[in-house]
This record gives sequence, structure tokens and C-alpha cells, in this order.
Amino acid sequence: MQHTFKSQGDGSTENGTGVYLASFGAAQTVTGSKHILYTPELDILIDCGLFQGIKSLRIKNWEAPGFEIERIGALCLTHAHLDHCGYIPRLVGAGYRGMIYMTAPTRELAELILRDSAKIQEEDAWKANRYGYSKHHPAKPLYTLTDVERCLHQFVTVEPGVEINIAGQVSMKYLLSGHIPGACSIEFTVSDKRVLFSGDIGRTHSGFLDAPQHGAPADAVIMESTYGDRLHGTQAAESELEDAINSTLEMGGNVMIPCFAVGRAQEIIRILYLLKQAGRIPLSLPVYLDSPMAAAASEILLRYPQWSTLSENECRMMMKGLIINEKHENTIGIIKNKKSKIIIAGSGMLSGGRILEYLKHYAGDKRNCLILSGFQAEGTRGRALLEKTHEIRIDGQYFPVRARTVSLNNLSAHADQHELIEWLKSSSKKETQVFLVHGEPGAQESLRVKIRVTLGFEARISREGKKIKLFDTLGAQPEKTDKLFK
Repeated sequence: MQHTFKSQGDGSTENGTGVYLASFGAAQTVTGSKHILYTPELDILIDCGLFQGIKSLRIKNWEAPGFEIERIGALCLTHAHLDHCGYIPRLVGAGYRGMIYMTAPTRELAELILRDSAKIQEEDAWKANRYGYSKHHPAKPLYTLTDVERCLHQFVTVEPGVEINIAGQVSMKYLLSGHIPGACSIEFTVSDKRVLFSGDIGRTHSGFLDAPQHGAPADAVIMESTYGDRLHGTQAAESELEDAINSTLEMGGNVMIPCFAVGRAQEIIRILYLLKQAGRIPLSLPVYLDSPMAAAASEILLRYPQWSTLSENECRMMMKGLIINEKHENTIGIIKNKKSKIIIAGSGMLSGGRILEYLKHYAGDKRNCLILSGFQAEGTRGRALLEKTHEIRIDGQYFPVRARTVSLNNLSAHADQHELIEWLKSSSKKETQVFLVHGEPGAQESLRVKIRVTLGFEARISREGKKIKLFDTLGAQPEKTDKLFK
């Protein structure tokens, strides 16, 4: 069954009958995902994320995106993480008036994440101006809550597995990717050709989400490569977490777990619940969820039980054992509490959020433990701690680091090299063109070589801003319509 949505755009194109690809983010880096599929009938932006990590990347968020916003006819989101949706308010503020397609859980989660992002940026700008540690006078937020509210009316939800016609001979279909609830790969059909954007690919075996789906072999695959150079560990994540917690408790310390509020926080909460029920960590050990966004995300997930392998009752039971802190002013009270505890707080790569307050007070004590449970991008505090830095900079000040850092290598929302190869094997054929995005250079090169040796064809690494012709289509003609932007 095919549904038809009217895309908003000027309908004009310079692509002739050719289909082209260009990446304007997540090219040789893991953040800022923005990819454009140029078709004879409209140009489609896939994801619209913020750059994170090193300063040379973050600066890009303030610059023009590198493509003509007025030529974009549709925006399609793979999922709600900030590095895939966080630039939307800037895009809309610069004039984009078209539809923004996503699944229903992604819609609610993206609204939550964008509002939180705007709030943090407004707070950071306020702090920078008050304490004078910004080079800009005055410091300004990248966007505001008002900017976020302005873009929400352009959100359009679609069901996975349903083919949506977005213009003439161009259609799209969402396929579950198993990364976080609501996350999907996107299969585009342009005339007689099929193009598949992987989005972020999840694990084959997860205690939280179904395995990624596979579509028919595509003519071109644009594929993430975050863990293209490694295999996840064989030790169960539950055992790794249990060992880290109990060894910290023996020293009378506190456990800090920075988490992405969507997906990772819920998975950590689930594991802690199971460990307590099995008696592997003390049942009385306090677990603080100092992240209103993670609590709100958990409530959203309860409304979409079909997007998780957990039952509604399991979700409610695992949330029942938490102490949820809604107010920022209560954080200091939690910090001053001398008893050992577990704190779950955002953000996952320690780029902001309440986890930084805990770091200021706890990082200097060797009895404490910081548990990293996700990918840490280059230039983030999380990566610095993973690489055993001796100090960390927060709000313009340096704080010593003596606390132990533990990485849960087997608790990842991203497929490892073997799982990426298996996913690609089911999604491609010998003639398929493969482009690697969303990965650091070393990981991408390792995966490129592995694909050639294992599957027998070449994959290419996308370069930022480079437009590449994929193929010509049969019978496609540029659509002639009046300009529809309002």
C-alpha cells in the first residue's frame, strides 16, 4: 500500500535524470549528520544534526550548512539523537518550510531533545555572560526555545514499512534499525533505482530492541561506520556493570553514569533493575535519575510498547525503583549526601547537562567511578576521560581527575564491525555502490578494507561537500511546479 504526501519545495532541479549524493556532516566524523539525495524531481535532506566534539566541528553549527536550503524539498529523519536532529531549528530559521518526516516515537523524542538542547544553550550563554569566559560579547545561544517551537508544526509522522510517495517517481519507506526506539533506516525508490540510508544501525542481539530490518538489495547504500574498526566485547554488559558498581561500593565511593537520555538511559535503568532483582548489587543502593529528559523519554516509550522488546509492566517496574530529580537546585543536595549511590545523568558524552555538576565534586576522589556506556566522539570530555586525562575543564575551570573510568564496551547502541558487514551483506549486491559515513577516519578505513576482503566489492568514504553521481534513472523528468514555500 502506498501513501502520498505533498512535499513542499520549488520543484525545480538541475539534476536532469541523474541521482546524486553529497554529505554535509558526518563525513569522516561521527556528528552533524546531513546528507542530500539529489533526484530529478526534488532534493531530499536526510538527517539534520548538530556537530559535537572538537571546536573546529562545533563552529560549523554557526556557519551556513554548505547547501542551498531553498532547494531542499523534503527532510527525512532517521532518529531523534541530537547529532541527527539538532540542527533543525537553524534550518527552519534560515528559511526551510517543507515537511520533516519521521516515525511517531521520533517525533515525540525529537521535540523533547530539541527543547532540552535549546534550554541548555540558553543556560550556557547566560553562564558565559555572567562569568565572562566567552570570547563573544555577548554570548548567544545557537537557537532558543522559541526557535524550536517554530519548527514543530512541520513534523509529519509515517509508519515503518509503509511506502510514502513524496514527489512523482520518488518514494520512501522506513525500516527498523534497532538503534533506539523510533530509529529507522530509510529506503528511497527513485524511478527504477533504490537507495538505502542506514541511519545508525543497532545491535543484532539486544535485550531492549528488535534487530535491524533488511530491505531488498539496493543500488546504493549510505552506511554508518561508527564501530567499523572493532568488535564489541564478549563479556555481558550486566557483568561489567556489576563488577564496576560492587568494586566502587567496597571503597565507599559513588558511581556516575553519564547517559544519552533516549535509549541508553532506559537500557542502563533496565540492567540495574535486573541486577537488583537477582541480588547481584544491593537492593537498597539508591539510584538517582538526575535527568528530567530521560524520565520524560521513558514515559514516551511507555506509549510505544511496540518499539521495544520490554512489556509496559517491565518498564513501569524498572522506573519504580528510581529516585527522579526534577529540579536542578536539588542536585547539590544529592552531591552532599555522603552515602554511596548511583547517579544517572546527561549528557552521554559529557558535553553538557547535570553530570558536569557531579564531575566537579566527584572526579577528584579516587573512590568514585565514572562509567561510560556509549561512543565518545573526538574532542568531548567523555573521550578525554576515556583516554585517562588528569584534569577536565568545566565552565571555564579545570578540575582534577582521580576517579576511575570504566567503559562498558559491550553496551553499545551501534553495530560492531561484524554486525555492520552482516547488515550490508543483506542490503547489497555486487553492483551496489557503498558510501561510508558517520565514522572517524580510522574506523572507516578499517571497514572499507573489511568490506572489500569479505564481500568482494569496493566501498567509498564520503567527503564533506563532494557531490557524487550515483546513476541515471529511466524516464524521470524534472517536476515543473510553482514555488510552494510560504
